[in-house]
Amino acid sequence: VQLQASGGGLVQAGDSLRLSCAHSELRLRTFAVGWFRQPPGKEREFVGRITLSAGLTSYADSVKGRFTISRDNAKNLVFLQMDSLRPEDTAVYYCATSDFNTVRTSMYSGWGQGTLVTVSS
Repeated sequence: VQLQASGGGLVQAGDSLRLSCAHSELRLRTFAVGWFRQPPGKEREFVGRITLSAGLTSYADSVKGRFTISRDNAKNLVFLQMDSLRPEDTAVYYCATSDFNTVRTSMYSGWGQGTLVTVSS
């Protein structure tokens, strides 16, 4: 099952943006939905994740205090609220699922096309 991230766009430094991740037909053992990003010319990196049952979150140090992940299980949506955006946040953002309590990119699956976020200075 592929997840679909949406809501990207072009913003200025200091602006906010909210991304959405639509997930359907998740397996019962799916533990978490993670957000990742891939800056131009760089490898994909972990941004944060939320557990589907308890709603526990964890974040990469680079976004801690600026980004917030939430979920709406009734609508099968996970959100990434991004505040105080910086030019270095420019990347294609993806969401994916994992059956494990992990931040390792390799342990996630269901990668969709992603959504581009561009932050101008």
